[in-house]
Amino acid sequence: MTKTKIAIWTGVVVAAALGLVYLNSHWIAPAAQHRDLGKAPSSYPLAPDFALSDVNTGQPVRLADYKGKVVLVDFWATWCGPCRIEIPEFVQMQQRYRNQGFAIIGISEDDSPAPVREFYKQFNMNYPVVMGTSKVSTLYGGVIGLPTTFVIGRDGRIYAKHEGTTPAAVFENEIQQLLAAPGNGEAAAFKPAGNSQEIDLGTPGEANPQVPGVDITALSPSQLAQFKQELQKQKCQCGGCKFNLLDCRRQDSTCPVSRKMAKEELKKFQQAAAAKAAAGPG
Repeated sequence: MTKTKIAIWTGVVVAAALGLVYLNSHWIAPAAQHRDLGKAPSSYPLAPDFALSDVNTGQPVRLADYKGKVVLVDFWATWCGPCRIEIPEFVQMQQRYRNQGFAIIGISEDDSPAPVREFYKQFNMNYPVVMGTSKVSTLYGGVIGLPTTFVIGRDGRIYAKHEGTTPAAVFENEIQQLLAAPGNGEAAAFKPAGNSQEIDLGTPGEANPQVPGVDITALSPSQLAQFKQELQKQKCQCGGCKFNLLDCRRQDSTCPVSRKMAKEELKKFQQAAAAKAAAGPG
């Protein structure tokens, strides 16, 4: 091979190498970094923490203390027929899986603890029961119907939400999946066994007495007064409701219709306020 050909081939090889370096630095590497940076967050939200008193002992029951366990949080009431069907099954599950790292917390929506204590004894309940509050209900997305049950993994995330009577086999399937998941990390392979509902949680800012279910923390006192006036001008469209939006939120914080409408009104109110501020005086 002549010196000329060697020089030509050397140039080709060098050019190719430089091309690969350029390609790696401007395409391949950034693409890989983009995939890492764009990794989707967990689709399972963290369960809101709460600390409520046990109706029997008066001791605080904190969800945070159950980290590392699979937890079933059940919103129920003594007057709820479907709840009375499910609870004996929950008692059996608690007995069957407690030594494997499983626990149940019952959150009663009764008006007073007296009937709850009587019910607890009658049904031989073997897990803590606390009295619910509007704040906790709001944090869990507004508990509309009973029973409403959340299945929480060892990592503290909610993996399933079931409304109404749910077969015990569904809960057991989901519990077994989460108990079998390695470590205390996310159970990536989890699959809801039944008709799991959309998990739409509330925020601490939504747990307020002035406009329940709507985060008003960004509003100044004068803006809040104006916003409430706007809500009073509109009627709730839930059907048969005679309240305006503000009164409906205060009278029935579980109403999904007024909650959605009020949130939409807040968004429009804040957009109008931002536009007015950008325009300046005049």
